[in-house]
This record gives sequence, C-alpha cells and structure tokens, in this order.
Amino acid sequence: MSDQEQQKLGTIIEDIESELKLNIDIHSRTLVVSSIELLLNYCNRYYDRQFITRTEINKDLISDFHRLLKSYFESDEIQHLGFPSIKYFAEQLHLSPNYLSDLLKKETSKNGTEHIQYHVIELAKDKLLNSSVSVSEIAYDLGFEYPQYFSKMFKKNTGMTPVEYRNLN
Repeated sequence: MSDQEQQKLGTIIEDIESELKLNIDIHSRTLVVSSIELLLNYCNRYYDRQFITRTEINKDLISDFHRLLKSYFESDEIQHLGFPSIKYFAEQLHLSPNYLSDLLKKETSKNGTEHIQYHVIELAKDKLLNSSVSVSEIAYDLGFEYPQYFSKMFKKNTGMTPVEYRNLN
C-alpha cells in the first residue's frame, strides 16, 4: 500500500475511535458501522489489486506451487504425510493457505484444492490405464487413507468411477 492509502485507512480508524469516544446517540451505531464497512471496502480493494499489479510475481508463485505439487507426488512425502493440503504448499511457499488459494483462483480460476485434485486425478488416470494395480492400491499410493474417498473424488471430477474409467479405456 502507498503512504496515501495507509493514511486513508488510518483516518477511517481515527474516525471510528473518535465516534466511539463521543457520547452515544441514536446515530452512533450507524456511523461506526458505516465507517467499518468503508474500511473493509478499502481493504478489499487493496487486497484484490495486488493480484492485478503483481502478475509476474504471481506467475512465479504459481510455477513454484506446481513444481512443489509435482515433486510431492514423485517423492516419498506422500507416504509420510498423506494426501497433500493447500496448507502444506502454502507453508513451503511462505504464504497463508487462504492467500495461496486466492492467488490461484484469481490467476487460473481454480482454487488450491481444485489444483491438487486435478493433479491427483491426472495421476490416477495414468495409473488406471497403465497398470493393473487395484483401485485401492492406487488410492493408497496417492495418499488417501480410505479408498472410498478416492473413488468419490474421482467420480465427482470425471463423472465415472475409477473402475468404469479403466474399463472404458
């Protein structure tokens, strides 16, 4: 944020504090709520703007996320940590989970969880078509604690069960 923007937010906060110190009347609550709403609107503006003004940095973060996602499944991390969460990747990138998910959503129209699920589904499709390993084994290999969760996610994302997908192809 620029100095001017910080000053604007500071002024609004001062107005709220000032209003709270005054004698309460029938308009006090309305004025405080309006000021808080104005403050939040400016905060949302500044938050959303960073996704527009930092496109190069954002692209690098997205590339880093995809690299981490790929390496997670290629390493033995999945056997130790299980199915990955957006929290795990956010920590690796030194971001908050919500910020990483918002960044992905703004740049790619998919949030973090959707990216992870898409990657898992693509890996699962490959394993289903190129091996005779059971669906349960594939689920465990992909970090699922329970194979039925894998099957449910697979069907939700592809419209068919893993067995139907394997038989169809």
